[in-house]
Amino acid sequence: MKKYFVIALAIAAFSAAAVGQKSNADIASRNRNGKIKLTFENGSSKIMAVGENFADEEAKAAKIMAMNFATGFFFPGQTLERAPDQILLTFWVMSKKPRFAESHSLTFYAGGDEIAIGDGRYSGKARENMEYLNFSISRDVLVKVVSHSNVQFKLGDANFSFTRDQMRMLADLLELSDPMNR
Repeated sequence: MKKYFVIALAIAAFSAAAVGQKSNADIASRNRNGKIKLTFENGSSKIMAVGENFADEEAKAAKIMAMNFATGFFFPGQTLERAPDQILLTFWVMSKKPRFAESHSLTFYAGGDEIAIGDGRYSGKARENMEYLNFSISRDVLVKVVSHSNVQFKLGDANFSFTRDQMRMLADLLELSDPMNR
C-alpha cells in the first residue's frame, strides 16, 4: 500500500511541475503581440518587447529629441519554470546633449499611488546622441502599473505617460512570463 501511495505522490508532483512550466514553443504560440520577441541563444532564452516612442510633446518638454523603451527578461534553457521576480526596463533617449546623466531616478504614478523605483544604471554615448537608463523592476510593481489605465512616470525631472499600446505590450509581456497562465 505504501508503495502505491509513493508512486501516486510522485506522479502528482511531476504533474504539478509540468503544469507550472511553459516551453518556448508554448510562449511563441501564445504571443500575439508583434512587439514581443522570443529568442534562444547560448543556452538562454530571452523575451523582449520594444515600445513605440513616447509623445513628441513630452519629448520636447523634456528637452530631448525622442525616447522609447524596451523591457524583458532572460531565463535558462527553453522552458520557463517560474515567473521572473525582476524584469528589466530600459529607456533609450535621443538627445543632442546628455539630459539624464545627473538625475535619472524613476517614479511611477498609477491609480493614485506613487511608486519610487530609484536610480537606474546610466550609460551615455555622446557621439551617438544616445542615453540609456536601465532599471530592474519587481514583477509586483509592473503588475500594479499595468492594472491601471492612465499611468504616468517621472524620469529624472521629466514627466511622461505610457500610451495605450505601451500598456498593452507590458500586460502581454507579463502574461507570457507567467508559466501558470496557459
